[in-house]
Amino acid sequence: MPTYQPAKLLRLHIAESDRFGGKALHESILEKCRELKIAGATVFRGLEGYGETAEIHRPHLLSRDLPIVVQIVDTAENIERLLPVVEGMLEKGLIAISAVSALRIHK
Repeated sequence: MPTYQPAKLLRLHIAESDRFGGKALHESILEKCRELKIAGATVFRGLEGYGETAEIHRPHLLSRDLPIVVQIVDTAENIERLLPVVEGMLEKGLIAISAVSALRIHK
């Protein structure tokens, strides 16, 4: 029977138009995760959504500002190490952290 390990799931809710260091914020976050040797991260583009301003973000002919979710999974220690770095990269957005059980599969 596989053994699941305690882990943390970090979700960053941002917008497609958010920038950091001259590039898309989600790209900068992924680069930082790799640099810090974080176990894994995935970027999801939402169909539409809204945040604290209640402004709906959806596809538009003149601009693209869809919601983006960056999902990161690692040990609690590594997420705690990453958190202040990511907080410093965000100008606006939402950060959610959940306790999860993780199983690495290597075949």
